[in-house]
Amino acid sequence: MSAAYIDSERVEALSLANRGLAYGDGLFETMRVHRGTLPLWPRHLARLRDGAQRLGIGLPDPAFIEARIAEMSDGVDAGVLKLLLTRGDGGRGYAPPVDAPPAWMLAPHPLPPVPCAGLRLHACETRLAIQPALAGIKHCNRLEQVLARAEVERVGCDEGLMRDLEGRPVCATSANLLACRGDRWLTPPVARCGVAGVLRGWLLEQGLVEVAELAEDDVESADALALCNGVRGILPVSMLGARTWAAHPAITDLQARLAMAYPMFSNPVAGA
Repeated sequence: MSAAYIDSERVEALSLANRGLAYGDGLFETMRVHRGTLPLWPRHLARLRDGAQRLGIGLPDPAFIEARIAEMSDGVDAGVLKLLLTRGDGGRGYAPPVDAPPAWMLAPHPLPPVPCAGLRLHACETRLAIQPALAGIKHCNRLEQVLARAEVERVGCDEGLMRDLEGRPVCATSANLLACRGDRWLTPPVARCGVAGVLRGWLLEQGLVEVAELAEDDVESADALALCNGVRGILPVSMLGARTWAAHPAITDLQARLAMAYPMFSNPVAGA
């Protein structure tokens, strides 16, 4: 059952005057629950702090948030917990209210099924706007992803490749992009648009992946292609347009390294 709060006070529901509803004025985190815990929580919290600071949104006491997360995750063997944080209530108009108490909620969800084969990727026509002020953080304005995901559904694929307004590949609709070229795993920068995924961050810190600009040809000619996010782990891509990929040992190796650190990702799909 979902739970809503104004700062540290429990409320029945978020108000219709909530700025997250009116303007997308907020942030969210979608987190994997494993045996009653959130193994990636410190990374989610760090991104939430960064987003709140950049948008000027008050952040409730993290200890209070963690206590509520622990209550909602208790006894859950595997699942997903979504945290939504907004600036709070405000009147009509874009100007943010001064010192508004933040409003936030937690909502549990089932874990999505693991695909039995590599993902079929669709090159979306919907592009990502270039906006460095919002790049990297997981803000609530996701209309680009909504439109792109509708494209994916129409063509019967599993995920969508998203490019910026200049045609550079950036990410998938709900995951970061990983391209293997030779003995290197590369991921596009997210300094101008896109989300700095928590799992992407771990891979970069471990030296398993490096940031590099990728052209469309770089993606299509990659030796292997994969997507990663903090809920589903690392999933191989088997198709993008006319290009197909067979199972690749580089993906298996990357998945194994991840599973050693985070056992919740120990049963990934192997490939196409």
